[in-house]
Amino acid sequence: MCIENKYPHAETTRIENTLGQRPKMFEIDMLVPNGDAFEIKWRDATTDGDHITKEHTRLKVIANAGYHPIRVMFYYPQREQARRIQKTLETLYAGVGGHYYFGDSAWQYVRDYTEVDLLAVLNRIASEKTHGE
Repeated sequence: MCIENKYPHAETTRIENTLGQRPKMFEIDMLVPNGDAFEIKWRDATTDGDHITKEHTRLKVIANAGYHPIRVMFYYPQREQARRIQKTLETLYAGVGGHYYFGDSAWQYVRDYTEVDLLAVLNRIASEKTHGE
């Protein structure tokens, strides 16, 4: 919603997998008209090497389509295996000229990109729900 607020023509988009048969399509969580293609995650469970292979293919398809892949993940996983997979994904994003933001850098990136302090908004909502304000 933060991206749509700043860029009204941004939208969720599906693109054909031009490098393989499975899956047939990849979803871009939010494609901005300037070509920024966002993958947005609260936290990524990442369970196995197949996840890395699919993500690598997805990144190449997006980059080959002329888009700029950007991953925003607000909470980094706690399991060591999941952390290793995230490090690999970070390298993959850099390899196709994309960007990977997680944790504090993700919150800051959203604030800088959209001019919406999403973390402050969520904290305010949580406070209102908790304290009945």
